[in-house]
Amino acid sequence: MRLFDVYPLFDIVPVSAKGCYITDNSGVEYLDLYGGHAVISVGHSHPEYIRRISEQLSRIGFYSNSVINPLQEELALKLGELSDYRDYSLFLCNSGAEANENALKLASFHTGKAGIIAFEKSFHGRTSAAVAVTDNQKIISPLNNTIKRTILPLNDVSELELSLQSGDVAAVIVEGIQGIGGIRVPEPAFLKKASQLCKKYGALFILDEVQSGYGRSGKFFAHQYADIQPDIISVAKGMGNGFPIGGILINPILKPWFGMLGTTFGGNYLACAAGIAVLDIIKKEKLIENSLDVGNYLFSNLAKIQKITELRGKGLMIGIEFDFPVDQIRKKLLFEEKIFTGISGANCIRILPPLTLTRAQSDHFLEVLVKVLNKL
Repeated sequence: MRLFDVYPLFDIVPVSAKGCYITDNSGVEYLDLYGGHAVISVGHSHPEYIRRISEQLSRIGFYSNSVINPLQEELALKLGELSDYRDYSLFLCNSGAEANENALKLASFHTGKAGIIAFEKSFHGRTSAAVAVTDNQKIISPLNNTIKRTILPLNDVSELELSLQSGDVAAVIVEGIQGIGGIRVPEPAFLKKASQLCKKYGALFILDEVQSGYGRSGKFFAHQYADIQPDIISVAKGMGNGFPIGGILINPILKPWFGMLGTTFGGNYLACAAGIAVLDIIKKEKLIENSLDVGNYLFSNLAKIQKITELRGKGLMIGIEFDFPVDQIRKKLLFEEKIFTGISGANCIRILPPLTLTRAQSDHFLEVLVKVLNKL
């Protein structure tokens, strides 16, 4: 049997990783400024993280359904405390796509409606709401043809209200910061107005913080810059530092009933151990503060590089836009300078490093980026 070939792969075989660095099977070390699509939050192979998972595996690794798992309660309490959403409830699942699917399902149950509003250049996993539009890519999931999707320009309040006036919208879903769409940040005033309009027209407001959450923006959630409280918040990626886990934080106005939502693997012991370790490390090592500090440092220094046409993002979620294709920049950074980065569309380099990134490591990237750009 062969693998189903849907991913273009670089000829690199990682065998170990620590902190912000990855080592391949030839002993070559790479600075990781991408973290597997923002998955690595507390650094590769953090000793406390490894200890928690190893200890849990030695006792019980998986079982989650139909019995009490105290780790779920511990995870919910610590997540509520660190995110400042203590009165919300937590439903655990396995991924960002599953989190968003459950968020949409919950909105439909609560409102009795089937319409979904999403935004241009957004991405919510391969889900019923999936729309990713970049310079050369468009993905629309056909999972449920009964769902009516409306795709609007980001930050356009007039178009949003016009669409909500139809009365058939269950939810408006927006990323705290768009990831695949090029690290585009919704305007705080737009998020505030969108929240108000959802209340006015009886729709739920869902914040997809799968990529932008867990301290990456310099706040626990990126939408907290707008001082709003959504009805549902979806999380995953950095939640488990590489271990598959996701969830939705649910406003107390939404009431559960038995059988309403379900999952086979969600909230298992190992996933919860990983999630608790991440929260404890983020708090103890002040990684949210570090994300803001190092992110601001990177922004201010990237702004001095003349060939960059635009910088977008917050904290350690940065989009570096050029007026020409960036594929050669990315390849030179990777194969000549041994630095992992991501891309979005044709012209944007995407930076999503572990939240442990230092100023010294940032200086190395800045120096190398200038070197690569000067060779073009």
